[in-house]
Amino acid sequence: MVKDGDLVAIFHSIHRVMKAEKLLKAQGADMLLIPVPRKLSSDCGLAIRLGPADAAAALEALAAQSLRPQELYRAVEGDFEAVPVAEQSPAGFLLDSGRA
Repeated sequence: MVKDGDLVAIFHSIHRVMKAEKLLKAQGADMLLIPVPRKLSSDCGLAIRLGPADAAAALEALAAQSLRPQELYRAVEGDFEAVPVAEQSPAGFLLDSGRA
């Protein structure tokens, strides 16, 4: 479901994640609504998986609609790494992970 390089965007409201899903689907983004991975939270909730090729554009579109995720992770070798601030744009989102 989540592959290496994918981003997982976590929203702390079902309403916000559903609005984000609607926006990203309308834009044709490489995204999928998924359960929040247990490694990230024990709460039952939903997250959005973003493919690495579309991630920057998708996150910028979310920012433009004030739908910033509260947490952002990158899948790496079966685990998740929080996206460091140094890799985020001034708008607060990953623009270039430096990973292939």
